Amino acid sequence: MSVEPISEREFCQFQRFIFEVAGITLASGKKALVSGRLAKRLAHYQLASYGAYFNIISSGQSPAETQTAIDLLTTNETYFFRESKHFDLLRKLAAEALSQRRPFRVWSAACSSGEEPYSIAMVLDDVLGAQDWELYASDISSRVLAAARTGHYTRERTSHIPPVYLKRYCLRGIAEQEGTLLVAKSLRQRVQFHQVNLNANTLPKFGQFDVVFLRNVLIYFSPETKHQVVGRLLAAIRPGGHLLIGHSESLHDMAGPLQVLAPSVYRKV
Repeated sequence: MSVEPISEREFCQFQRFIFEVAGITLASGKKALVSGRLAKRLAHYQLASYGAYFNIISSGQSPAETQTAIDLLTTNETYFFRESKHFDLLRKLAAEALSQRRPFRVWSAACSSGEEPYSIAMVLDDVLGAQDWELYASDISSRVLAAARTGHYTRERTSHIPPVYLKRYCLRGIAEQEGTLLVAKSLRQRVQFHQVNLNANTLPKFGQFDVVFLRNVLIYFSPETKHQVVGRLLAAIRPGGHLLIGHSESLHDMAGPLQVLAPSVYRKV
């Protein structure tokens, strides 16, 4: 069945949909991305137009398909130990918690396919060992969360893991798994994965955290949505705790109890 190219009107419908659901702003130049990512779903339903597919996901008749569309339209790009200075800071903060004999809690709030939380977990296990620590990881996409829970990655995706951590926390695939790595089960079990929409009016009651990673996601939000999301997450950070964002992002226009420690590093006062 031939499919009509996505029209401007149809593209605007998907723009509005992902903004209303997830707070993500799709630029006008993303029409090819939208049509490419959704093309297989049109083929699955044997639909001739993107408008017909939009009717399915917007009508409420198939919540599962609506989630599939959200999964496909959200961008998930990450790698292990991205922005290494953040992990240097994490190591320092974890060591302070160890010396004070207090629990240490971290939330990876846009964890994508798991590279970020497993990087965090390696540092926490290395520094804190059996000391009381908790690690939550969340994303809006059920698809990437399913991949994250497996802890299974191609070797190319793991090139930034320090060699000592590769040896300690990763299992190298053999035979049909050649060229892949599996994060050790003992580490996978320490990460608590949850599906969370940061654009929802209320967030799950996970308690308060020492560090929240919110990296490379604010750039997809409108200024108003960014303020709302950061405001909700600040409530989940204990006084003296830290919020880490991407190096290409800034909170310079945010009012609130935040002290800038370095580019992309904020402390709640």
